[in-house]
Amino acid sequence: MVLITFCVVGGVALAVLIGFIIKTKPQNQDPPKKIPADCCGEHSVCMRDNLLSTTDEIVYFDDEELDMLAYRDPVDFSEKEIEVLGNVFYTLREQDVAGWLRSLQLRHITLPDEMREEALLIVSERRNRV
Repeated sequence: MVLITFCVVGGVALAVLIGFIIKTKPQNQDPPKKIPADCCGEHSVCMRDNLLSTTDEIVYFDDEELDMLAYRDPVDFSEKEIEVLGNVFYTLREQDVAGWLRSLQLRHITLPDEMREEALLIVSERRNRV
């Protein structure tokens, strides 16, 4: 009888000790990542602001007319072509800029330097906010 009582008391004491250790042990878990409201939700880590092309699938942003600029040096673009390019760029939603840049990359369309820098700045600012 004494042996059974000793085992029961020892078991309870061990359970309390383990519970105390688990409660007081610091948890080295990363805080949950905040998912942007505009994230597509398709990936475990949102790729919306990623400029690296992960697929060869071209996504158009209602800008098929820009294909005429493929494989051309932006220095050779006419004023009208730059205007068409600017109309697309300046009407994009901020969250679509990185995807649009990926699309242009896959389509071999190079932006003029000033517009490219502005687009990269938008993507960079979005990354820093998240």
